Amino acid sequence: MSENAYGDRGRPLTIAMVVDTSGNRGNGTSNSALQWADELKRQGHRVRLVGIGAPDFPARVNHVPLVSWVAEKQQMQFAEPSDTLFRAAFLGVDVVHLYTPFRFCQHACRVARQMGIPVTAGYHVQPENVTYSAGPLKHVPGIDSIIYHLFDWWLFSKVDRIHVPTELGASLLRSHGYTTPISVISNGYEPRFTPKVQRAADVPAPQPFHIVASGRLSNEKDQITLIRAASMCRHAASIRLTIAGTGPLKKRLQRTADRLLPGQVEIGFHRNADMPELLRSGDLFVHPSIADLESVSVIEGMASGLVPVIAASDLSAAGQFALLNESLFPVGDTAALARRIDWWIDHPRELSEWGARYAENTKERYSVEASVRSFVAMEREVIAEHAGSAMP
Repeated sequence: MSENAYGDRGRPLTIAMVVDTSGNRGNGTSNSALQWADELKRQGHRVRLVGIGAPDFPARVNHVPLVSWVAEKQQMQFAEPSDTLFRAAFLGVDVVHLYTPFRFCQHACRVARQMGIPVTAGYHVQPENVTYSAGPLKHVPGIDSIIYHLFDWWLFSKVDRIHVPTELGASLLRSHGYTTPISVISNGYEPRFTPKVQRAADVPAPQPFHIVASGRLSNEKDQITLIRAASMCRHAASIRLTIAGTGPLKKRLQRTADRLLPGQVEIGFHRNADMPELLRSGDLFVHPSIADLESVSVIEGMASGLVPVIAASDLSAAGQFALLNESLFPVGDTAALARRIDWWIDHPRELSEWGARYAENTKERYSVEASVRSFVAMEREVIAEHAGSAMP
C-alpha cells in the first residue's frame, strides 16, 4: 500500500487511546473516541483502545461513592488504573492519547512516561460541565477556575500536546494559564449522518412540527429553556419535541414537559446508531446549552439537513456554527427562543433552503475524515519532537 493510501505522509501509526468508558457510545467523549478509532483504522493506522468495555485492553470499573452514581446517569463510568494493563497496551505504540483528566488517564500518563512514550491528551471535559452538575458546589466563588487549575496540575501540564475542538476551548485554557502546546481540531461527524430530502419551497411547514435536541440531561445543557420556549410559541399546539439524552434531570424535565406540553414531548436515551434517522425526521434542531467545548450533536444535526437554533453563550463554542442571525438566541432567554422557533415555522421556504446550506457547509468543514487526518499530523509532530528531545 502506498503512503498516500494511508491519508498522510509516513508509515502508519500505532496509537493507544485511553478513555475510561471505551465501549459505550452513550456519552460524547466515548463516542468521539470510538468514531476516531474507526476512522484511524480506515485510514490504515493501528489503534489500541484502553478502558471499560475495550475489546483488547479492558479495564475494571472503579466505583467512586456518589460521583459514580451521577456519572452513570450520563452513561459514563470511571475505570480502575492498572500498571499491568497499561504496560501491555502501550508496548510498541508510537504515542498514547488520553481523553479525561481523571485517575485512570493520570496513571496512564505516568506509565507512558516511564516507558519513554510521547503523550497527548484531548480536552473533552469542560470544568463548567462538572460544576453545573455539582449541586451547591457551583456556588463556590471561583470554583470553575479552581477546576481548570486542578485539571492542568493533574494531567494537562504533563503531556506533550493538548487537543481541543474549537478556538474557544484553546482561549479558555490559555486564559487559565495552560502552557502546554495546543492544537485545535474539530471532533467532526461520521458520514452516516447524511442530509434529509428537503421539502419543496412552496410546501408549508408540517404539522406536527418536529423539533429535535440532543445532549446530556443536565443543568448546563439547559433543556428546560427549550421546553418552556416551545410552550410559549404561537405554534405551541402543533409542536412535537424530542430531547435525546440521559442524565440526572430526566424526571424533572419530563414533569415540566407533561405540565406545559402534555403528550407532545419525548425525553430519553436514543441509541447512537438510531440518531441519523431521528435527526432526518426532524424539522428544526435546537441547542440551548450554556457550556460546550464544541457540541458534536449540533454538527450531526446540521449534517442531517436541519437548521440549528443555538444559544449564544460565552462558555459555548456551538454558536460558531450559526450562518445567520435567526440561528442564534441569547442564552437562557426563553422568549427569544420562542420567537426564533415561530419564525422558522412561519418561513418554510427559508427552512428548506438553509437546511440544505447547513448540510453542505458542514460536509465541507467538519467531516471526521478531515479531523482524523489533522489529528494524525499532530501526533506525527509530537512523535518527531519527542524523538528529537531524546537524542543525545
